[in-house]
Amino acid sequence: MKHIKILIADDHAIVRLGLTAFFEAQRDFVLVGAAKDGEEAVRLAVTQHPDVVIMDLMMPRLNGVDATAKIKNLLPDSHIIVLTSYGSSDGVAHALAAGASGALMKTDEDAELVPAIRRILEGQTVISPEIQQLLNEDPPIPELTKRQRDILSSLTRGFSNKDIAIQLGISTRSVDDHVTAILSKIGAANRVEAVAIALRKHLLKI
Repeated sequence: MKHIKILIADDHAIVRLGLTAFFEAQRDFVLVGAAKDGEEAVRLAVTQHPDVVIMDLMMPRLNGVDATAKIKNLLPDSHIIVLTSYGSSDGVAHALAAGASGALMKTDEDAELVPAIRRILEGQTVISPEIQQLLNEDPPIPELTKRQRDILSSLTRGFSNKDIAIQLGISTRSVDDHVTAILSKIGAANRVEAVAIALRKHLLKI
């Protein structure tokens, strides 16, 4: 019997331990690694060639979306299932766009992983009803550039455009233009609303 190789990527030790115990109890699954951040997930994927990666979205060093994109670029035959606990569609939508084959909530039963994995290996896309509802009701925000994320992060900390310009070594006019672009992208009327949306939709790891 061919075993299905599983790689886990989650920065919470208790989640890694729980998933490790779950997969070790399955007869036709073999756990080939448990990464604590996105960079380690990519390294383990390259060496272990997993059939399926169980990927957390919010991780240090390299987030789940970027790790998904790198793994799919290097190992297009590996499948990725996103596990998330956040009530926002953005990270999931970006992960699916990066090549993930499925998305489940961390609150879903572990037993749901097995049929999800089997369906994904058959070429299907598996999205839990709760996440699908989020995708339908809360359209994702377009991807922000690194500069825009840096400026949005500074906005959440209460810095003025002049302060941000000094921090980043750019002109105040340039910061003004970036802020305008950020407001337009995330659908905010002003800086205060932009901060509220950033926090609600987990656009930044703060």
